[in-house]
Parts: sequence; structure tokens; C-alpha cells
Amino acid sequence: MNRIAIIGATGAIGRGLIEAAVQHHTEIHVLCREDSNRLTNIPRHPLIYRWQCSLEEMSRLDESSLPQMDCFFFLAWDGTYGAVARDDMTLQTKNIQYALDAVHLAKRLGCPTFVGAGSQAEYGRVEGILRADTPCNPENGYGMAKLCAGQMTRVLCKSLGIRHEWARFLSVYGPCDNPRSVVSYAIKTCLGGKRPSFTKGEQLWDYLYSKDAGEALYQIGESGIDGEIYPVGSGRVYPLRTFLESVCKTVNADITPLFGEISYMKGQVMHLQADISKLQADTGFTPQTSFEDGIKETIDWYRWEHNHDNV
Repeated sequence: MNRIAIIGATGAIGRGLIEAAVQHHTEIHVLCREDSNRLTNIPRHPLIYRWQCSLEEMSRLDESSLPQMDCFFFLAWDGTYGAVARDDMTLQTKNIQYALDAVHLAKRLGCPTFVGAGSQAEYGRVEGILRADTPCNPENGYGMAKLCAGQMTRVLCKSLGIRHEWARFLSVYGPCDNPRSVVSYAIKTCLGGKRPSFTKGEQLWDYLYSKDAGEALYQIGESGIDGEIYPVGSGRVYPLRTFLESVCKTVNADITPLFGEISYMKGQVMHLQADISKLQADTGFTPQTSFEDGIKETIDWYRWEHNHDNV
């Protein structure tokens, strides 16, 4: 790929994709809202270009001002966190339309490939390893809309002659992560000198560092198979408590986290793991970053962000 377009580049996965594309010397065109408070998450680099375009504006964007692209990455989504937002059916339904708008924009930009970011929420509650053919029974509006967006964009892409791949991400952490994620909460709480409170942390979890997630997404765009769904994770699981103990120890070894202070949510998934064999076979992707190294880089980013905010 020589040139790609991304919408939704200010989160952890988007930042990881940008870093991967730069490493591959690929020109990156980021579509974003100019009033976003996360624009600083988009690094400055000669290969990176920024264009004013929100989700609502995709359907009417004048594509004549942009060059032709090799791949369109649809990563943006409204209402990703919180039970209220995830079950706001009106909001989630709008996201489906945005995904379809993104496909039409990809066609106008001459993209032969469209890659969408899905979620493990599409599967619903599954106690085991997640594969492309694992039955999907989403339990909230967010998962339902993601599943529908993946299916509808696949059909639309086929009708328009565009290659379609859908990446279902499990748990990604790293710089630019949502501040409400459990890893972000742990880091910020420990940096503030306080003891974070968690569940017992017995869940078996599959975490993937954002740089690796970005590389996986890039490789899917480069050599993924048309019509495929790729669960994206590290393929390895450890108790969530192990991850969180590592986070707290790395931030401040004198802080002991409080486990068992919070009850498991209703219907808590206790085993979340991706089967990445198909992803590896089709693209050659292999995770490169250990959790320990990824957490160190993430903590450094949070410290930088804190100092930047206080300038």
C-alpha cells in the first residue's frame, strides 16, 4: 500500500495503525473532526496529512481535494464505552449508517480495499477461544451494531467491487487508549499515588499492545483475504489480576492494588481469547511486544500527556 485513508485515528488502535504505516513508508491521510480534543494523538510526520471530516460529513465530503487511496480503514465509532451509550439504539444505528457512508467514500477515493474495526462484543458472552466462525450473539446495542456494520459493509463492498476485511479486536491497550479502560484507570490511579480497586481479577484475558494491533490492521489491509473476519489479539491469556499487578508494580512498586473490592458485572465473561492462526496464515502477523514492555511505553505516554496538559 502506498497511500491509505483512516477515520478514527485518535484512539489506541488508530495511533498504532499510523505508526505501522509510517514504518512501512506509507502515506497516511487522516480524516478527523477539527474540534476534537484528541487531535494531539495524531503525530506530526511528513507522511501524515490531516483532513477535516467527521463521521457525519463523510457522505458529503468533496473527494476531489484528496488523492486516490489504496485502502480505507474505518475505525471511528460513537458510543463505545458505558452501558448507557452502548445500549443507545438510536446512536448505535447511526454508526451503521456511518460505516456504509465510509464504504461509499472509499469507492469515491478509488480504494480497492476496505478494512473495518469490529469488536469482541459482536460475539456476546463466549467462554473460550474466539474464531471467525464462532457464533455471534451480541448482548448490547454496541455489539449488535458492530455485527450489522460488518455484515452490511461486506455486502456493499461486494456490490461495488471493493475487497472487504473485518478485524474483531479483543482488548487493546497502549498510548491514546480510552481513559475509562481498566488499564488506563490503573495507570492514572497509581500515578496519582492512590490504590486502585478491582474485581478479583480471575478472568483469563487476551491483551494486545496498540503497536501490534496497528501492525495487524496494516497487514490485513495489505494482504488480508476478501470477505474474511479476523479476531485480533495476542492469542495468549493470563489472569487479569496478573496484568493489573504488573501495571501497578511498574508505575509504583509501593502501591498495592485492592482486588475483590468490586463485584463482577452481570454476565461477566471469564475467558476472552483470540484464535489468530488464520490472521497469521493470511498476513504473516505475529505479536512482537511483551505486556511488560508495552506497559512501560504506555506509562511513559501517560506521564508525557500529564506534563503536556500542565504546560
